[in-house]
Amino acid sequence: MGRDRHPDRIPRAGYELAPLAGLASLPLRAGQPSLGSARLLSESTLGAVLVYAIYQALLTALRTEAMVRRSQLDRSTQARLIGRSVWGSMKDGAAIGLALSLLLLVFPWLSLPLGVLSVVGLGKASLDLFHAFWDGLNDQQRSELHDAAYSAGVNLNRLLHRTPPVRLES
Repeated sequence: MGRDRHPDRIPRAGYELAPLAGLASLPLRAGQPSLGSARLLSESTLGAVLVYAIYQALLTALRTEAMVRRSQLDRSTQARLIGRSVWGSMKDGAAIGLALSLLLLVFPWLSLPLGVLSVVGLGKASLDLFHAFWDGLNDQQRSELHDAAYSAGVNLNRLLHRTPPVRLES
């Protein structure tokens, strides 16, 4: 699972969020009559849309903040970029959420493997958010964060270590 380290590119939410989006559910109003399967599908799809929208908004905001600080973007352009990337991600989230909710409707036992995979996906998503945050810091802020982490007993070099992707040759 590689990641795009280019500081001028806006990363997209990928399949790392799919298991969590498949399990997320946004409950509709409790006073409405039960719609059965249709209610489950709509709640799950809305939950997936929300998961993808929040993650993409955070990822885009953190990445574009670095560009704003370098005077490559202004705030209004940043807001438009965030809106556009969130809209595209919401469409992806709706498709993935609907597909996974249909799958869970037919095979409910898949929620256990999706739960395990969502932990792995959240780990990758957290690292991507951390790297987007790190790219937005200047050298002084990075040094201060390194010092604070070192005094707390945390080694940030492991998180920031850049290794080339492994290529499998057959």
